[in-house]
Amino acid sequence: MKLPLHSPRLRRAARQRFGWSALRPGQLGAMRALLKGRDALVVLPTGAGKSAVYQIPATMLPGPTVVISPLLALQQDQIAALNQRGQAELRAVRISSAESPTQRRAALDDVRQGRARFLFTTPEQLCDPERLAEVRRLSPALVAVDEAHCVSAWGHDFRPDYLAVGHLVEQLGRPPVVALTATASPPVRDDIVHRLGLTDPHLVVAGLDRGNLFLEVAHCPTEDYRWRRLVALLDVEQPPGIVYVPTRRAATDLAGQLVAAGYPARCYHAGMSATARQQLHDEFLAGQVPVMVATSAFGMGIDKPDVRWVAHTALPDSPDSYLQEIGRGGRDGRPARALLLWRAEDIGLQRYFTTSPPDQDELRDVAEVLGANPATRADLRRRTGLGARKLSQLLALLEEVGAARTVAGTQSVRPFYAPDPARAAADAVAAAERRQTVQRSRTDMMRAFAEATGCRTRALLAYFGEHVTDVCGHCDSCHAGTSTADDGAAGPFPVHSMVRHAEWGAGLVLGYEQDRMTVLFDGVGYKTLSVPVVSDQGLLAAEQR
Repeated sequence: MKLPLHSPRLRRAARQRFGWSALRPGQLGAMRALLKGRDALVVLPTGAGKSAVYQIPATMLPGPTVVISPLLALQQDQIAALNQRGQAELRAVRISSAESPTQRRAALDDVRQGRARFLFTTPEQLCDPERLAEVRRLSPALVAVDEAHCVSAWGHDFRPDYLAVGHLVEQLGRPPVVALTATASPPVRDDIVHRLGLTDPHLVVAGLDRGNLFLEVAHCPTEDYRWRRLVALLDVEQPPGIVYVPTRRAATDLAGQLVAAGYPARCYHAGMSATARQQLHDEFLAGQVPVMVATSAFGMGIDKPDVRWVAHTALPDSPDSYLQEIGRGGRDGRPARALLLWRAEDIGLQRYFTTSPPDQDELRDVAEVLGANPATRADLRRRTGLGARKLSQLLALLEEVGAARTVAGTQSVRPFYAPDPARAAADAVAAAERRQTVQRSRTDMMRAFAEATGCRTRALLAYFGEHVTDVCGHCDSCHAGTSTADDGAAGPFPVHSMVRHAEWGAGLVLGYEQDRMTVLFDGVGYKTLSVPVVSDQGLLAAEQR
């Protein structure tokens, strides 16, 4: 079947179906790729039209679109937005833990009979073999994976069930896949492509610079100074706002301290009951919580347009987390403020949070119980005594080193080419340690951002692989006059060129800031190097592609 691939047809569908008069260039490129049967990876900030990338082509494809999304609240918002248009071609249904068996059967029947175009679900639902078979029989024409950074072990919202999504898509007949996320650095993008099995995906990375968001960083020599800077922010900025803290205890303590000082604050963290979290989520969206003090658990699904400020009272674990969290401010396009209050002691806290290496004996035990015949997760949990989350993480590591393979979307086997269990466990530990090395480098990059005197937006975008030469004009460095324009010729190697280090191997040049250069190495992560030292001592050589 020959499909309409040209832009006028897509624009017409956008106008007639959704009432959108214009589409962004990045959106159009990804839509055309999907209609050609090609995979796509789309990195756009919330509010920049990620959903349109799959919704418009879905109206032009011969079968339904399956949307895999992690949060029921986020799904509900998207379903409501589609259904309120009153068009049968846009009707959306859902199968999740929130629906009764009767409702799930009705939803599947609506898709089967053509009464619904979109089927929203979660990885947990598709990991049920019976549910997976039911969705496969619908012959989906497209799969959209929302919040795709959850697929990546680098993603700060990492969920083990997401690691199976690539295998689940294969079981659905391997239709084209579009992976959507608001922020993904090069390692996260590579991991998404690998774990979803994307084939030559069309890549869209655009719009990460939020011109209405003022970036400000303050080094705090004492906790008292950090408190006074936070209070000063609350005194001059209008609510609502979000204060991100590193721990559950900090969320509870700071919220109490703010309330005692006369500020209407509430706290939110993953240790609270699901009911309490949902109530706080709803109250914040309804404008009933002026100040939310939260851990990173307060994240996906917070699509509130009028958040006027976002503060961090500790250094985030990475620029990935930071950009995701400050991106919740100013979604209505009006000015918003992002204030980072950090101390050197924050680095030690992040080091403490870095995941400990996996237990080699547990890895060997899992490798030993895997056999040539598929085993379910329930059976593996029974035989190893491991919890569901730990087992998923260990299986993912073993799969990474060729010692495990997922079949039928939900079962695991030992491939015939697998190394022996002891070797597999050692290789898996080494892979995990490499991952931790890169994670430490991400925290180092966050500190470098905090200590920078040049344009903060340019430094942040360089981390995500975007090279800009002009200063942003909406950060504290630009306002202080310490930012300078970059003519693109600040170093010995072009930006985005490949280089090689004798010890660290191949790397990608991300950018220059004064006499420093940032390189992302495959094995050790991000490194900031002195340009004079690199030039004088020949530390790097151009890598031949």
